Amino acid sequence: MASSTKFIFITGGVTSSLGKGIIAASLAKLLQAKGFSVTIQKFDPYLNIDPGTLNPYEHGECYVTEDGAETDLDLGHYERFLDTPTSQANNITTGRIYNNVITKERKGEYLGKTVQVIPHITDEIKRNFFKLGEEGNYDVVITEIGGCVGDIESLPFIEAVRQAKWDLGQNNFLVIHLTLIPYLAAAKELKTKPTQHSVKQLLEAGIQPDILVCRTEYSLPQEVKKKLALFCNVQLNCVIEAMDADTIYDVPLLMKKEKLDERVMSKLKLTSKSNTDLEQWKDFLGKLKNPTQEVNIGLVGKYVSLPDAYKSIIEAFIHAGAVLECKVNLTLISSEELSADSIPKKLENLDGVVVAPGFGERGLEGKIEAVRFVRENNIPFFGICLGMQVAVIEFARNVLGLKNANSTEMDLNTSDPVIGLMEDQKNIQIMGGTMRLGSYTCELKKGTKAYQAYGKSKIQERHRHRYEFNNAYLSKMEAAGMVASGINPETQLVEIIEIKDHPWFVGAQFHPEYKSTVLTPHPLFVRFIKATIENKKTK
Repeated sequence: MASSTKFIFITGGVTSSLGKGIIAASLAKLLQAKGFSVTIQKFDPYLNIDPGTLNPYEHGECYVTEDGAETDLDLGHYERFLDTPTSQANNITTGRIYNNVITKERKGEYLGKTVQVIPHITDEIKRNFFKLGEEGNYDVVITEIGGCVGDIESLPFIEAVRQAKWDLGQNNFLVIHLTLIPYLAAAKELKTKPTQHSVKQLLEAGIQPDILVCRTEYSLPQEVKKKLALFCNVQLNCVIEAMDADTIYDVPLLMKKEKLDERVMSKLKLTSKSNTDLEQWKDFLGKLKNPTQEVNIGLVGKYVSLPDAYKSIIEAFIHAGAVLECKVNLTLISSEELSADSIPKKLENLDGVVVAPGFGERGLEGKIEAVRFVRENNIPFFGICLGMQVAVIEFARNVLGLKNANSTEMDLNTSDPVIGLMEDQKNIQIMGGTMRLGSYTCELKKGTKAYQAYGKSKIQERHRHRYEFNNAYLSKMEAAGMVASGINPETQLVEIIEIKDHPWFVGAQFHPEYKSTVLTPHPLFVRFIKATIENKKTK
């Protein structure tokens, strides 16, 4: 580890879902603007090895990194804010920690010692805390501890943070505690007691927070800040107000206004290397908040009651919309509620339709009917992962006349398996981390919509799937007008399909949403929104 690397730990109290990930990403963005190289990592206290096998309703979307790690959705925020990729090392779970320790114990690496939470589990946690600092040559490593202080499962992480202070030394270590200041409408008062209790729990665990970031619906009066400083044993100027914002992309500027970056730099004895003053970020916000036009897009999926299941797609529309100064009104539509009868009413007034990724048979027929409607009515369409496969199935059934066409994921005995299990997936028994994951090369066909979007012939995109386009049907499909516009040069896997005679009908086997950031919106999303704007004009 570079001796100059500084470590910031972000803990949460009072309640979950306060936005530790957004605060971590915002602070990282501010430090990046000061010229520092920064990375963020997330430690999750659940026992799953990774979120790859979790139902999206449990944990929101599963985010995939360049190196193929299935990770927490907060890593998506880190990448979107910092415009730099993360990796397997940026997300560690309790499951991974215990797995590592048990593997070492089975190999005899502890030399017959009794393996205990302290020191063995906490040492393994600390080893992972410091790993990025050792390997990445970063000035600052920000570590977000998942869950709430006081949760039983968080205790080993909190203890490891306490120990880390003595390993790192005073000026290389900082704790930011994110907490809630609730407003009681009946008393017309902001209440500090929950925060006091939360900090007390941290103190009992041996950790004194250096900075309090207080989530609140109302501005904190000076007397409330003084009370918090007094009872929580922090300096008055280290009580930071984090008001609810219109958009998460406001948060870096709100934190700058509250001088969070200055407080951190002062405590860690950091001197600014440069000052980019976030001009591009402000430009993005200006366009986001002052659109000159708007479009209505439907997102058809089966997890629509939890929008976090489609977090990266929703954010990718925000990035692409801002570039085009276009407000994207996204309507989430449950594929299970769609039928041939209900579709015209639900889709005809939309300017474009996205069919979302997913697994399993539930809601599939609704997606197929939605694709048929937009194909036949020349409404711009964008299919992602399963959405692309659905487009292939629909085309095979309704254009090629293969009435039983399906994916072997949904029907193992289908007579026309236009989508089938990839060869390297056929003997897999263990489900976690075994899909086609991470970044792969794709070659684009010149003259296609995909080539037009990217403006180059070779691209890298991230995957997360087991099933693929069956090349036995490729020549039939192409003869009927569905083109394979993107192909993996090594495996010949079809990665992008599109229909020639359609305003914009594109399906991608990969997940373009994972690579969209504030400063580099994804070209496929930008082109799709452009197509919806055109469609709206022609209507």
